[in-house]
Amino acid sequence: MTLRLNASDEFMHDPADEKTFNESMYFNFYDQHLKLGGFFRLGNRPNEQYAEQTICLYLPDNTVAFMFKRPEITSNNSFDADGLKIQVIKPFEELSVDYVGSTLKLANPLILNDPKEAFLNSPQIECTATIKILKLSLPYGGEPEETTEIPGNEFARGHYEQLIKVKGAIKIGSDSYELNAYGLRDHSWGPRTWQALLYYRWLTGNFTEDFGFMASNIVRSKDEIITTGFVWQKSNLYICNSCTIDTTWDTKNLLHKSISVTLKAMDKTWNITGEVFNIVPLRNRRKNSNGELLTTRISEGMTRWKLDNESVGYGLSEYLDQINEGIPSGYVVS
Repeated sequence: MTLRLNASDEFMHDPADEKTFNESMYFNFYDQHLKLGGFFRLGNRPNEQYAEQTICLYLPDNTVAFMFKRPEITSNNSFDADGLKIQVIKPFEELSVDYVGSTLKLANPLILNDPKEAFLNSPQIECTATIKILKLSLPYGGEPEETTEIPGNEFARGHYEQLIKVKGAIKIGSDSYELNAYGLRDHSWGPRTWQALLYYRWLTGNFTEDFGFMASNIVRSKDEIITTGFVWQKSNLYICNSCTIDTTWDTKNLLHKSISVTLKAMDKTWNITGEVFNIVPLRNRRKNSNGELLTTRISEGMTRWKLDNESVGYGLSEYLDQINEGIPSGYVVS
């Protein structure tokens, strides 16, 4: 499959009349000195007239500052909704992220298994962020010249990722932090339905300026599995032709707790293991054509990675599963 990626793709795309069109930008990071990490996401759904806004900050005391909103929007002209604004300063080189608003203070992030309880019973604290997103690696991905997605079952036609440096300031309540972190950014566009996939595993990690990775397993059905990944090492971007991900689960909460990853590119192999030390379970619900309410869980695990059991890095492990009678679709008994 041939992908195209131009500087113009850093900016907004035409939603046309695609009902579930989504254009989103996402940035994650972890500051190893501050022991502070998190992500910001804004996904425009202009033909449904709302955006999906998520702020999730894993704080040094293992609490989480979190907010999710669906602010009203009427166009796809910019990423700017209800206090969160993302701007491209120079394509693939520099972006800015600014946020002013409130967040929930979650002493136990698992309270988000019941979002209504979390929003009713968690204290709110003010949060401001002024952040620069700077190029670290080359971008990976793009838009296929010919789509193979089935109408009504799409999940982001265009999509690219890039390892980044993150600098700036975050204030949460009375606590202020000056960031000097590594992370990953993601930009996607096209029709998206969170219920289109059976499940996926999306792993990102940064060790130093000279090493980081992304690993992905996307399972559309039992017979259709897409594996992708890349490794950034010493200023080289290695596109991986093999990506295996094995998971050990917390059997009480059915959330992932440790991960083994093997990435291969040409004659190179990287073995990476991860331990989740804080996790946030998010939820999306949508009715299907029969009126049945479908539930998708997206578990966001802040993860400590080890390369060949030696070098240490940090990043996010994101697990999307459809939930049926309480069981994640990709759950395998450990």
